[in-house]
Amino acid sequence: MCASNVKTTKHTMLEIKNIVKQYANHRALDDVSTRVEEGSIFGLLGPNGAGKTSLIRIINQITAPDGGEIYFDGERLNPGHISRIGYLPEERGLYKKMEIGEQMLYLAQLKGLSKSEATERIKHWFEKMDMQTWWHKKVEDLSKGMQQKVQFVATVVHQPSLIILDEPFTGFDPVNVNIIKEEILALNRGGATIIFSTHRMESVEELCDSIILINKSKKILDGKVKEIKNTYRTNTYRVEYLHQEERIAGVEGLFTIAGREATGDNTTLTIQIADGKTINDVLAYLIPLVHIHELKEVVPSIHDIFVQQVTTQTTAPIRDAQ
Repeated sequence: MCASNVKTTKHTMLEIKNIVKQYANHRALDDVSTRVEEGSIFGLLGPNGAGKTSLIRIINQITAPDGGEIYFDGERLNPGHISRIGYLPEERGLYKKMEIGEQMLYLAQLKGLSKSEATERIKHWFEKMDMQTWWHKKVEDLSKGMQQKVQFVATVVHQPSLIILDEPFTGFDPVNVNIIKEEILALNRGGATIIFSTHRMESVEELCDSIILINKSKKILDGKVKEIKNTYRTNTYRVEYLHQEERIAGVEGLFTIAGREATGDNTTLTIQIADGKTINDVLAYLIPLVHIHELKEVVPSIHDIFVQQVTTQTTAPIRDAQ
């Protein structure tokens, strides 16, 4: 089979245009715009109080914006879209005295499923998540992690095309975090678009295709994770080599040394290469002097970029999604 030369254009599942939200004297969102591609996992990031939850509530039509528009799958967001969205809130909303099976049936039918269809899907998810014996248990009798599983199933049982997860790993042990991660990836492979809000930057690196970072009600960057990380590269490398009598120093116009660490038989230098020079230029200088064991570029993590941008928001330029 021949590969096609036709470039496919990604469909936009959610378009957020110039959203403003005001609460009395507090502006929660100030002219926030971004796009979420269909079939992507999209990270909604920001410190506490940045405006993330306000945006999520607007998408879910719990509250309305004071300005701007949202388009869902090409249409202006409207109540008819609610059944196509699954929402896992940070503050969980289960009925503590109600039996879990009965509660799942009620919530699934609110999303438009018939009782028989809801029963079949709930049983499927209960088996998948090792919850078969929970049908007649009450939420108040479950641990926090078990309650999280119930809430997750309630979020996805109606097979929504857009799934919004607000801190989905809260309360889970590492084993169950991995289980939920795998389910998120499986839902995404099945076609679901996922908005993922979390403070766990390692999960963002692992799961997200694109992100938006909001701070103090404003967007301060958005775009694809790989492209954002490339933007913040600083031509910095770590070079590990066997200890030598000669102490390597920086070379004017070639590289500067940002750090030096000795471990066992090896020395590791962190170097920043000068503008206009390449790592090959540096290697040509180092190879006659030292026996190199490892060379690795220092690429900033999403955590590093998050911290840098939040702490320097007043001077950092806004970076728009492409």
